[in-house]
Amino acid sequence: MTRPDDVGSAAAGSGPAGGVQRRVLWLVCLCQFMVILDASIINVALPSMAHDLGFTAADLGWVVNGYLLPLAGLMLVAGRAADITGPRRLLLAGVAFFTIASLAGGLATGPTPLIAARVAQGVGAAMMAPATIAVINTAFIDAAARVRALAAWASAGGLGGTLGAVAGGLITTGLSWRWVLLINVPMGCVLAWLTLNAVDRRPWTRGTVDILGAATATTGLAASILGIMSLPDHGWRYPTVLVPLVAGLLLLAAFIVVETRTAEQPMLPPQLFRTPSVRAGNLAMILLGSISIAMWYFTSLMFQDSLGYTAVTSGLAQTPAAVAFMLTARWAGSRLARHHPRRLLLPGSALLMAGFGWLAGSGSHSSYFGALLGPTLLVGVGVGLAFPAIVTIATTGIPHGFEGIAGGVATTAQQVGAASGLAILTVIASSGNDVMRQVPGGSYSRVFLVAMVISAVIGAVSVTLRDAAGRATGGT
Repeated sequence: MTRPDDVGSAAAGSGPAGGVQRRVLWLVCLCQFMVILDASIINVALPSMAHDLGFTAADLGWVVNGYLLPLAGLMLVAGRAADITGPRRLLLAGVAFFTIASLAGGLATGPTPLIAARVAQGVGAAMMAPATIAVINTAFIDAAARVRALAAWASAGGLGGTLGAVAGGLITTGLSWRWVLLINVPMGCVLAWLTLNAVDRRPWTRGTVDILGAATATTGLAASILGIMSLPDHGWRYPTVLVPLVAGLLLLAAFIVVETRTAEQPMLPPQLFRTPSVRAGNLAMILLGSISIAMWYFTSLMFQDSLGYTAVTSGLAQTPAAVAFMLTARWAGSRLARHHPRRLLLPGSALLMAGFGWLAGSGSHSSYFGALLGPTLLVGVGVGLAFPAIVTIATTGIPHGFEGIAGGVATTAQQVGAASGLAILTVIASSGNDVMRQVPGGSYSRVFLVAMVISAVIGAVSVTLRDAAGRATGGT
């Protein structure tokens, strides 16, 4: 993980204030690491859970989806709550939810208690993610320090996603699947201590949560994502896909009407989206989320299906790309303090195009060192350049009092992109016309070619950025 104390020393200087900011950096990085880790660490442990607790095949998927649905659906509401109550209160509540739910899940004696615990974990994670961005935006007033902190936060999340398979395999094999969840308990205690000792209290504002807007946004997002998640197993024509997807889209349309016409205090203030950089940043966040998950997921499948790797070995094979991502994200954070994010986003999208194009032509029976290590490194560096730049674009230059909801929008965009991208790309991998079937590597090549096109769109989005993002970060 990018060392938060290194970032903090550069960002905050010395003295008591610098020490507080270093603790804040450790806090937000560890929180984001845990939020993303728990989305992936559970996958390797699923067979052991099914054996011990008697899961059916249909119910086992809810151990994963039970976490992801509230994580994606509640972050907008949580972001607004952070602005009203202060990020310290929301972060403490989220850490408490997350920790207690992890304990309950680790001690579960049947499928229903475990799924309920995973849902509660997702609720806690949904509180933590936007609160951490609000903490960064309020604790780091200096623009240069803030973008370095955002880069550290981004690299911590990337590390959590990458280490999930490796950590899950090692813990499940060496201890028990229960420790995949129970390990969060001591970590939660550390996070609670850091929150109490590093984050300043902020008085409650007079704002209120728009109840109708919160209800339509939460249920609309959750239903839409549920429909998309069901797509690979059922296809577009099945009610399990169409019903939640159509209902979700209608609820999101109702949310827009409520926010623009009837809400006295909109959950998504219109002025937030009048900034071109906020619109472009969140669009790019959705796109990047959709292809970055493709990189880790589908290369893992390639390693296991084509090279015969185990889940743990596959995770280790992805480690060089994860290290490349973290080092690049740390370097990018230092450059964002002086340069417009577009200067990183454009080369980042170019490297993503090159890496995915290379993977598309590698073939499913290529060797790791001969044809897979190189392109995964390119993609890792590309994401390392692009992700901190996109986070900065989407969350800086925000009017005071809207830091939490801006973080909620950005993290929601990332989760929506990841969930929808994985589902849609999985469908693409299992289909294709006769021309695409002639491409070396078959289904994997189709996925990586689509990812290459999406990378080009990210580059096109970056070209549309004006000087607003540069002024917000102090760059040129």
